[in-house]
Order: sequence, then C-alpha cells, then structure tokens
Amino acid sequence: MESEEALLALAALAQPTRLEAFRLLVRHEPKGLAAGKIARALAVPQNTMSSHLAVLSRASLISAQRFSRLIIYRAELSHLRSVVLFMLRDCCDGRPEICGPLIEALTPCCPRPPRKRADAKL
Repeated sequence: MESEEALLALAALAQPTRLEAFRLLVRHEPKGLAAGKIARALAVPQNTMSSHLAVLSRASLISAQRFSRLIIYRAELSHLRSVVLFMLRDCCDGRPEICGPLIEALTPCCPRPPRKRADAKL
C-alpha cells in the first residue's frame, strides 16, 4: 500500500458520520446494508448519506452492488486490513515489546472457532 492510499482511507474515516457508517457496515458483514437503512440507522438525510458513502467508496473502504433499485453497501475488510497493516508494518522497528501489547489487545476480540476433528464422524 502506498501512503496516498492510506491517507485517503484515513481521511475518509476522519469524519464522524462516515466513521459510524463504516462501523455499521462492518457489523453487518457479510450481508451489507442498503443505503436507506444506513441513513435511517444514523439519522442522516439520504442525500447526505449518499455523499458520505461516495467518499468511503472512493477510499476503497466500501463497495456497492445494485439489485434493481436497491444498492447494497459492504465494508471492504481487506482494504481496512491493508490500511492497518500499513500503519503497523514498521511500528516495532525490531522491538516486539512495542507492538506486542497492541496485538494482545486485538486477539481477544477475534477468537478462532474451535476446529472440527476429522475423526468425529458419526
């Protein structure tokens, strides 16, 4: 990722309504949400919400798919991952004690599902 891409994404998220819209879409993955539902959930006029969604889309943080008259928006988690990794890539400068607490703080939020045993067939 280039600095310009990271700056575009961070700038898009640096506005309260866009940040909340993105967080809402992350919570509704993988199905996504229609633009009208996003606007209602955030109590924002639809035309204003459209502008915010366009900024997030230009920053590659969300994608849109049209179904007839309905547009469903989804968070682009792979792009968010790229932005976060860009920010953290050189953070420890060879000293894991700097990034270790950050990684530990993130680990409990995303527990891995238990693995299914291959020999557990009935």
